Amino acid sequence: MQSERLSIKQIFKHFISAIRGKEQDFTTISIRRAIFMLSIPMILEMLMESIFAIVDILYVSQVSVNAVATIGLTESVITLVYAVAIGLSMAATAIVARRVGEKDIKGASQAAVQVIFLGVVVAAIVGVIGVIYAKDILALMGAEPDLIAEGYGYTQVLLGGNVTIMLLFLINAVFRGAGNASAAMWTLILSNGLNIILDPIFIFGFGPVPAYGVEGAAIATTIGRGTAVVFQLGVLFYGYTKIKIHFRDLVLRVGVMFNLIKVSLGGIGQFLIGTSSWVFLMRIMSEFGSEVLAGYTIAIRVMMFTLMPAWGMSNAAATLVGQNLGADQPERAEQSVWKTGKYNAWFMGLVSIVYLVFAPQIISLFNTNPDVLKYGSLCLRVIAAGYIFYGYGMVVINSFNGAGDTKTPTYINFICFWLFQLPIAYLMAITFEIGPVGVFSAITLAEIAIAVIAIIWFKKGHWKLVKV
Repeated sequence: MQSERLSIKQIFKHFISAIRGKEQDFTTISIRRAIFMLSIPMILEMLMESIFAIVDILYVSQVSVNAVATIGLTESVITLVYAVAIGLSMAATAIVARRVGEKDIKGASQAAVQVIFLGVVVAAIVGVIGVIYAKDILALMGAEPDLIAEGYGYTQVLLGGNVTIMLLFLINAVFRGAGNASAAMWTLILSNGLNIILDPIFIFGFGPVPAYGVEGAAIATTIGRGTAVVFQLGVLFYGYTKIKIHFRDLVLRVGVMFNLIKVSLGGIGQFLIGTSSWVFLMRIMSEFGSEVLAGYTIAIRVMMFTLMPAWGMSNAAATLVGQNLGADQPERAEQSVWKTGKYNAWFMGLVSIVYLVFAPQIISLFNTNPDVLKYGSLCLRVIAAGYIFYGYGMVVINSFNGAGDTKTPTYINFICFWLFQLPIAYLMAITFEIGPVGVFSAITLAEIAIAVIAIIWFKKGHWKLVKV
C-alpha cells in the first residue's frame, strides 16, 4: 500500500510540474516520464481548442440561422489559413526540437523569429483580401444576399485579424518544439477564457458595448486570440522558456526561412489532403438525406473530443523524436514512438469500447430523431472499430513530422485518403448500394491502412537520416 501511495504521489507531483512548465531535458530523463510530462499540457491544450469552437456556436446559434451559416462558410474559407498555419507549425516544431536537442538554443531562437516573420507576411496578405472582398468571398461560397448583409462583418473581422490565428498556432508550435508544452497550454486557456467572457458581451451587448450580433463573435475571438499572442510574445522576450528572443534577433535569415518553407510544404499538403477528403465524404453522405447527414455530423463531432487527448500524445511523440534526433539518439527517439503509440492505443481501445457499448445513449444526448440516432450510432460503432489502429497511426505519422520528414505522411495520406478511401466510399455507398455504412467502413479501412503503412515505413528508419 505504501508503494501505491508513493506512486500516486509521484504521478501527482509530475502532473503539477507538467502544467507549471518546469524545465526538463527530455533527452535524458526516462522516456515514460518524458511522455507524461509533455502529453499532459498538450492534451489540455487540445481540449481548450475544442471548447473554443463549441462556445462560438453555442452563443451564435441564439442569434439566427444565417449567423450560424456565416460561421460555417467563413470557417470553410479560413481552412486555407489553417493549412498554412499547421504546415508552418509542423516545420517550427521539428526544427526547434532538433536545435534544442543539439543544445543549439540560439539556432532554435533564430528559427522562431523566422517562423513569426513568415506568419505575419502570410496573414497580412490574407487580411487585406478578407477585409476588401468579404462580401464577394461569401457570395462565392453560395451565400444568399440576406446572409451576406448580416454576416459579412464577421468575415471581415475574422479574416482581417487572422494574424492572431497564425501567430497563436506558430508560437505554440515553437513552445512545443522546445519542450515547453505548458506555455502553449496556458496560452490557449487565456485565449479561450477571454473568448467565453467576451462572446456574450459583444454578440448581445452589455452596458456601453452595443449588440454586434454574429460580428461580435469575431470581435471577441480576435481580442481573445490577440491577447494570447501578446502573452506569447511576452514569454518569448521576457519569459521563462528555453527559447528567448532579443530585439537584436529580429533579422531576416533567408537560409533559415527557406528551410522552414521546405519542411512546411509537406505539412500543408497533409492538411489539405485530409480536409478535402472529408468534404468529399460529406458530399457522398448528403445523398442519403438530412437525417443521415445529421447523424454522421454528430458522430464525427463526438469523436473529435476523444481524438484530442490522442492528438496531444502524438504531439508529445513529435517533440521527443525531434529533440532526441538532435541529441544524436535515434534509438531513443524510436523507443519514444513505440511507447507513446502503445499508450495511445490503450487509450483509444478503451474509448472504442465505450462507443461500441453506449453509442445510442451518446448520440441521443444531441438528437433523439430515430434516423439520426440510428445512423449516428452506426457511424460511431463502425469507425470506433478501428480506433486502436488510429491511435498507433496518429503517433507514427506525427513522429515523421517531428523528424522533419513531412513528405512521407503526405504521400501516405494521398494514397490512403484520395486513392483508397474516397473511391471505396463511393463504390460501397453508391455503386453497390450499401448505403451510409459503406462510407463509415471506408473511413475505418483507410485509417487502418494509414497505420499499417506508416508503421512499416517507420521501421525502415529513413526518418532517422532526415536533416533539418
